[in-house]
Amino acid sequence: MRLIQHQRIHSGERPFTCEVCNKAFNRKHNLITHQRTHTAERTYTCEMCTKAFSTQDSLKTHQRIHSGERPYTCNVCNKAFTQKIFLITHLRIHSGDRPYACDVCSKAFSQQCVLVRHQCIHSGERPFTCEVCNKAFIQKDNLMTHQRIHNGERPYTCEVCNKVFSQQSILIKHKRIHSGECPYACKVCNKAFIRKENLIIHERVHSGECAYTCEVCNKAFSRKSNLIRHQHIHTGE
Repeated sequence: MRLIQHQRIHSGERPFTCEVCNKAFNRKHNLITHQRTHTAERTYTCEMCTKAFSTQDSLKTHQRIHSGERPYTCNVCNKAFTQKIFLITHLRIHSGDRPYACDVCSKAFSQQCVLVRHQCIHSGERPFTCEVCNKAFIQKDNLMTHQRIHNGERPYTCEVCNKVFSQQSILIKHKRIHSGECPYACKVCNKAFIRKENLIIHERVHSGECAYTCEVCNKAFSRKSNLIRHQHIHTGE
């Protein structure tokens, strides 16, 4: 029996076919496991949190969340992962491998999911819609962040001053007020800033760039706030 199963690897024979989606397998056991995706049968349960899974391998992977086990380690930087696929994806950071290319603009990506999100830029597709205001987003994460505007949720708390934020990225920037960290430095004068956008504004001092132009008199400004103040001359506000 084992020899017959092994020979199917070479022959490509897949005699066991799913009656629902016609996907074929070389082993009956693999077909039975696959069929659970259609029946929603989840026979393997985590003893820690009672979450259930359709395969034993999925359960083992899940249990690493509780145990902290990370058996797959990068041989370049020693970063460890719970799943082999995460390690494979991570290794592309070191190798520079980007196997997923956009067929519209040829931009390449290390992960297929990132390519799929990128393609929405070309198609204009925004599959994730807010049920409150109907604003649509390319990524589900962006929708979840947006929904906090409506529900007032602020799940990220500063450990120093207990101020709360709706986004982790905003919390990270806020913490620099306490730590004094200024990671964005001007290449011309070495002045450093907490936020990248502040560095960009500062660099216009050196470049002379005036990115904001008054639609009435065409006077240009390096900062949007200066343009807004200037516009009061025309509006009389």
